[in-house]
Amino acid sequence: MRLSGPTLRGACFLAASIVASPFALAASGPLGFDDARHLFNRTSFAAGPADIEAFAGLTREQAVDRLLSWAGKPAVTPPPACTAEPFESLRRFRGMSPEERKAALREMNRKAFELRSWWLTEMLVTPSPLTEKMTLFWHNHFVSSQQKVRSPQLMYRQNALLRRHALGNFGELLRDIARDPAMVIYLDSASNRKGQPNENFAREVMELFTLGEGHYTERDVKEAARAFTGWGIDPDRGEFVFRPQAHDDGVKTVLGRTGNLDGDAVLGILLAQPQTAELIAAKLWREFVSPDPDAGEVRRIAAVLRESGYEMRPALRALLTSDAFYAPANRAVLIKSPVELVVGTLRQFSFATGEPLPFVLGVAALGQNLFAPPNVRGWPGGEMWINSTTLLARKAFLDRLFRVEEMRAMAAGGGGVEAPGMAAGAAEGRSRYLQALLDVQFEGNKWLSQFDGRPQLLQRVVLASAPVTEPPPAVQGIELIRHLVLDPAYQLK
Repeated sequence: MRLSGPTLRGACFLAASIVASPFALAASGPLGFDDARHLFNRTSFAAGPADIEAFAGLTREQAVDRLLSWAGKPAVTPPPACTAEPFESLRRFRGMSPEERKAALREMNRKAFELRSWWLTEMLVTPSPLTEKMTLFWHNHFVSSQQKVRSPQLMYRQNALLRRHALGNFGELLRDIARDPAMVIYLDSASNRKGQPNENFAREVMELFTLGEGHYTERDVKEAARAFTGWGIDPDRGEFVFRPQAHDDGVKTVLGRTGNLDGDAVLGILLAQPQTAELIAAKLWREFVSPDPDAGEVRRIAAVLRESGYEMRPALRALLTSDAFYAPANRAVLIKSPVELVVGTLRQFSFATGEPLPFVLGVAALGQNLFAPPNVRGWPGGEMWINSTTLLARKAFLDRLFRVEEMRAMAAGGGGVEAPGMAAGAAEGRSRYLQALLDVQFEGNKWLSQFDGRPQLLQRVVLASAPVTEPPPAVQGIELIRHLVLDPAYQLK
């Protein structure tokens, strides 16, 4: 963490704010097993007993500092080859015949699938799960989608940008994302010019990225749109450009500030508003603590964020060391996203996998298609992850995953295996899917050996709360694992 003046001021402010907080920090002492498990459960995809026990002897502050010290690292998985290819201008579609256009779109979709596979693989192998969780958090905050951007290269560059700033400075991230070519395309900044302002980016940067609804007026949106005129993209190189001739250099008024404002000035005005830090703090609360933010705690964390100059680490530290984070009422109240369910299960039980095709399709079938949020508001999350259809699909995925040996035998006997999200006529794709699924390996007895002599520990590691249905005493071994992962409590974190 950079020891800048704002950061030091933030540390002092945090110490002062503890006294007035209704969730004042408890006296330092060892976390213990269950609190350490809770911390891992919320900040990573999974943790085994050895990881949990290593943290159980640390204080809250020591544990969180250790997690934060591991975070913010570059991806360890090499990106797909297509990301290093020259940028393909979207103009190329203009002169294509219908057949050529279909072929080009198929190739684009193939590359987009490679990109999704790359990110899911990185989540599976990363030594810093918190980095990936925060990258996904920002992907769902600063939303862009492959369907509209139509460039795997630009979506990859945006992902690298989000990862680089994942636990860094929000102000720097905001300024960089405003110039990100994928965002420029997604929110139509390229068509925002003097005399014909496009309000999409100006509206979303206020409503979704910073202030939230009710903290700006329609006039603020219109004036801010004028300030962002001239921001665009070079269609042949896929890089951000500023076109002075398209910029409105007249006087503007945004949130009470008047002057010859440009885009950077507007972003500075937005960062200066208390509501911006409160919006980010509330979203962090929903991500890590509970669906219903505590207003006083949100203000406390937002103050830490502002006083630190929008550094994310002090804000996360304030959140993850608070009594509210560890409160019994906030345990097992968050629903795992499809990515958390799939990646967490594979990591928790040390599955060996080959091609990630079944899992990329799996998270998409469960409602979270990476690089393709449903709209500018992103995935709503929370209870919206669960309905009668997705709950059955989640259980079917888990049941299938823990019966790979049975499916292998079925396939050897000529039986069929379903490929969710894949067209029935895609014979080659179905063959790849089947092979990838049959490559999955789970050494159940070896995994269970870490619980020898400690049968009750298995349940405490796997579930965030007591199971809805207690397993019968006769259920042991692999069948006990199946019983626990199919229990409704396994869907919670």
